[in-house]
Amino acid sequence: MFTGIIQAIGQIKRVEQRQGDVRLTVATAGLDLADAALGDSIAVNGVCLTAVELSSGQFVADVSNETLSTTTVGDTAVGTRVNLECALQAQTRLGGHLVSGHVDGVGKLIERKADARSVRFTFAMPVEIARYVAQKGSICIDGISLTVNTVDDESFSVNIVPHTLEMTTLGDRQEGDSVNLEVDVIARYLERLMIGGKKSEASVDYETLLQNSGFIK
Repeated sequence: MFTGIIQAIGQIKRVEQRQGDVRLTVATAGLDLADAALGDSIAVNGVCLTAVELSSGQFVADVSNETLSTTTVGDTAVGTRVNLECALQAQTRLGGHLVSGHVDGVGKLIERKADARSVRFTFAMPVEIARYVAQKGSICIDGISLTVNTVDDESFSVNIVPHTLEMTTLGDRQEGDSVNLEVDVIARYLERLMIGGKKSEASVDYETLLQNSGFIK
């Protein structure tokens, strides 16, 4: 688990094609790996990866075909800047929200505009995850815990304060760029608990279901 509070901006150092999948070497910049061990999880742009090699200032992770097909990791190239976060420890401040590092879909930045000292970003999202995104709820974008300002059936917006622009890769994002999206895990489990073992989801009114549960107002 992670918090969505980015600890460092790293850089893709090497991309190796390996029998159909990929091995990444990631330079970690200021990320503290002093207590990291082989097999530990590290979030790279919000994607939970397992460290298979560790050395000073970098780690290596294997990326499966599943991850390549459902995230933006397959688009990364040598030199790409990435958001990094080590796995949550019991004594860590939970400054964001609980993040699993399991990406739900890929979104696209469709508008970026100034909003006083902040910048408002509007992202298109896959229709299948739209029901999990709520106004003033949490969402994870490229590993960054953010609050949803507005939402409709196809898109949502967030306001990015200057500190987040400086300390994450969101400042690099331009209209048309793709991002990894992870919805609040509570919304997913709440839906599953409410529908139980029903085989068909087609008849479920998700908005009414969540409103009745008190999850959204």
